Amino acid sequence: MDFEDLIPAPRAGRRVPPARGTFTLDEATALHAAPGTERVARWLRGTLGAATGLPFAEGREGSGIVLRVDPELAPEAYRLAVDGHAIRIDGGSAAGVFWGAQTLRQLLGPDAFRRAPVDPARRTWDVPTVVIEDAPRFRWRGLMLDVARHFLPKDGVLRYLDLMAAHKLNVLHFHLTDDQGWRIEIRKYPRLTEVGSWRARTKFGHRASPLWEQKPHGGHYTQDDIREIVAYAAERHITVVPEIDVPGHSQAAIAAYPELGNTDVIDTTALSVWDDWGISPNVLAPADSTLRFYEGVFEEVLELFPSRFVHVGGDECPKDQWRRSAAAQARVKELGLAGEEELQAWFIGHFDRWLTARGRRLIGWDEILEGGLAPGAAVSSWRGYAGGVTAARAGHDVVMCPEQQVYLDHRQDAGADEPVPIGYVRTLEDVFRFEPVPPELTPEEARHVLGTQANVWTEVMEDAARVDYQVFPRLAAFAEVAWSALPTPPERDFAGFERRMTAHYRRLDALGVAYRPPTGPRPWQRRPGVLGRPIDGPPPNR
Repeated sequence: MDFEDLIPAPRAGRRVPPARGTFTLDEATALHAAPGTERVARWLRGTLGAATGLPFAEGREGSGIVLRVDPELAPEAYRLAVDGHAIRIDGGSAAGVFWGAQTLRQLLGPDAFRRAPVDPARRTWDVPTVVIEDAPRFRWRGLMLDVARHFLPKDGVLRYLDLMAAHKLNVLHFHLTDDQGWRIEIRKYPRLTEVGSWRARTKFGHRASPLWEQKPHGGHYTQDDIREIVAYAAERHITVVPEIDVPGHSQAAIAAYPELGNTDVIDTTALSVWDDWGISPNVLAPADSTLRFYEGVFEEVLELFPSRFVHVGGDECPKDQWRRSAAAQARVKELGLAGEEELQAWFIGHFDRWLTARGRRLIGWDEILEGGLAPGAAVSSWRGYAGGVTAARAGHDVVMCPEQQVYLDHRQDAGADEPVPIGYVRTLEDVFRFEPVPPELTPEEARHVLGTQANVWTEVMEDAARVDYQVFPRLAAFAEVAWSALPTPPERDFAGFERRMTAHYRRLDALGVAYRPPTGPRPWQRRPGVLGRPIDGPPPNR
């Protein structure tokens, strides 16, 4: 495989003499892991060893594959040097070495992405003689995976961590709770999963669809499942950022514990986990007992997730029940707030202080800017660029994930055969040309852009194959935006990217990814008769 077919594109690469030379991996090729690179060596033996059938026995420095940490490199930077004698991967940290190992995997060709040798008789694998020097543009290169609307079993999550690693993405934003399901075991509150993790039926298609799947849907991760997911991610230098939604998107929690809702407005004991899509009017009551309940939730979440950031949602919280609630209005008066609109800021502010006191940082959707935000909190800017601009100018760190550019649940083409077509048309080229840093920011303000993230909301994705179809190949384009030092969008070479994607589709095939082909959906990927949102309709709400 030619080094010019790499995705994401490296910062610099060149062939070294001889011009078309190679280094040959065979059964005698040893692997030497210098201190600090042992986990990368384990991954190489387990992954490339499985695909090639080669043992990669422990060797000495100077020949075979050599892994080293070079403190003079930036933490996630790497240098991959292949000559006729050895393959040397130096990284600024173990993470940098790991990203270099991912590049080596691409150089070996698509069969290196399989789980067992395709040709058991094959005993040699050639790597071109190259020097590649590379480093990421952003430190936050994320994928938000919604497992609340449609549950993705643990093996599917582990598979997506592997797919993320193959594309040099390093943050899994794990959307674990919503109106339609609660997916994480909280031992202090067992009804969150006993009741809140399943719904009696599910709307099939967009919320305007008349179709229902008349069977229960659900599932959750035990705490040991979560520990396994977090450890598996850490082996791949991916941080898992949990999201527990407050104070909106909380009907599943209220169905499990009715006292969390606005009991003086509605009979919360009659609520069930929501079986429809959209924005539920049933939100958390702004009571001290609600705060204590969620402190108990977050105490267990912090034990499971070592990530510095904890996502609290904070978006799409209808205020109608608070307006009608005597208890909520009394809380407004007690706190001296201007109105119920400020209750959300009060709610978020409480958990910002609570998390800060425990050495963590709050991050939430850009609605948390409304009413003021503590200096340490960060913002996920989803409603376009405006929230990111406002946050950065106010000194807050930002993750750019605007709906109009990187919501991968949105349709990939305007064709009538797109399965359950939702939202804006966002093609592979559109994602490739996305620029995460708003141009109106000054260099100082732009330093607050931690990075970028693609979001995958799963209302219309009933299984892993549908998730694959929506995510790929666009995630490859997004990975290049997040990693590579690309020119400004109009100058980006999409034709060159498409050429490189020709090789990358073969890697995705080897990985078993059910991507959308460039020519359009395959017959079994279509969903005839299942309603989506009309192309010319209003912007979609989650």
